Amino acid sequence: MATHSYYIFNAVVVNENRVFQGAVFIHNGFISKIFQGNAPPGFLFPEKTVRVDAKQKFLIPGIIDDHVHFRDPGLTAKGDLFTESQAAVAGGVTSFMDMPNTVPKATTLEILENKYKAAEQRSLANFSFFLGATNDNFTEIESADQTRICGLKVFLGASTGNMLVDRSDALQWIFKNTPLLVVVHAEEESIIKKNLQVFSEKYGNNIPYDAHPLVRSEEACFASSEKAVDLALRNNTRLHLLHLSTARELTLLQNKLPLAKKQITGEATIHHLWFDDRDYKKLGPRIKWNPAIKTAYDREALMQAVNDDIIDIVATDHAPHLDSEKNQPYVQAPSGGPMVQHSLAAMMHFYNQGKITLEKVVEKMCHGPAVLYRINKRGFIRENYYADLVLVDPNAPWMVSMENILYKCKWSPFEGTTFESRVTHTWVNGHLVFNEGKFDDRVKGMRLKFGFDGE
Repeated sequence: MATHSYYIFNAVVVNENRVFQGAVFIHNGFISKIFQGNAPPGFLFPEKTVRVDAKQKFLIPGIIDDHVHFRDPGLTAKGDLFTESQAAVAGGVTSFMDMPNTVPKATTLEILENKYKAAEQRSLANFSFFLGATNDNFTEIESADQTRICGLKVFLGASTGNMLVDRSDALQWIFKNTPLLVVVHAEEESIIKKNLQVFSEKYGNNIPYDAHPLVRSEEACFASSEKAVDLALRNNTRLHLLHLSTARELTLLQNKLPLAKKQITGEATIHHLWFDDRDYKKLGPRIKWNPAIKTAYDREALMQAVNDDIIDIVATDHAPHLDSEKNQPYVQAPSGGPMVQHSLAAMMHFYNQGKITLEKVVEKMCHGPAVLYRINKRGFIRENYYADLVLVDPNAPWMVSMENILYKCKWSPFEGTTFESRVTHTWVNGHLVFNEGKFDDRVKGMRLKFGFDGE
């Protein structure tokens, strides 16, 4: 927990669909007081309160990224809980939810608890870990504590880690009996295999990267997402569709209800909002993700769905690989890339382009995850909530380069991109972990708890 009290003043606060001049007092790790304008004369601060002049920077809740692969344990040459959480807090991400396709796979509660113990020692950000579903780990799923585990990850497409759940009886049991929110990677494997065979026969080992969205096609995405939604509706299961990549899938989502009342929800990732299939010519393996980045039409539809509250969350699917792994022929190159350090900067770029409002950025990256996952006392700037806070300078251009990339893999698809905004300060549980490029890693993040019912 925090060792200092902080008074952040002269800030432009962005929170709960409002932008206002304000100040925040942090005490004992929590937001103790929120001021319209600055604190009134005579307000008594504790001795040794640290004063931070925001100088009209934006003060926002910490980003909650519900979709990362920090590669720990077992794949730590690519990334680990310390390096990737350090990159996260430098980018304004104060809480993350990590996927189960590590080594060993987090498909038992014992393995899952070992990941939590490791994070308590190494993560600079708050954390939670998904339990992974298999065709037969029913006892583990049934025993999961929904107040201490963020959700159940189901791979409907064998994207990574060989965790495909492909038995219809197993899927039916999972959707009917799990106490957890179900999140899915939805791509139909049989369609992908058929498409890959066609391109392999045509190109041999030299399949071009711009074939990726044709191999992992719109049809493959929609067929699998539709199946997941049907299972959820028939079993009254709360379902979250991860990394949506097509305009067609948006027809499966609910947009007439407030988020807290939705049964079917959806996520967009930064790379699907930023890139489209024209970028494969230049970036090739660096933008090979599953599901694939698709057309400009799909990209624009996803952004519109974010603005129209059809899509509920913007996340990263942060999934680092070594440069040497990525720079291979199409079939051999793994899918995924690093993103957590640059997600907020990218969304601020969209704001500067007039594609989204500040309020909507905060709603989709902070409030939305807190409401959807029912996270306890996070995601908002509210009194008596944990002080997970970020200061963003909107007038501090910087170019992404090898020198400032913090990912362990040391590359980014954004290399050479200039962003207009920079994170200058990040507080996690009231601890100033990132301050003008410097880290204080003496205090680690906390395990997220669940049960908050939203608004």
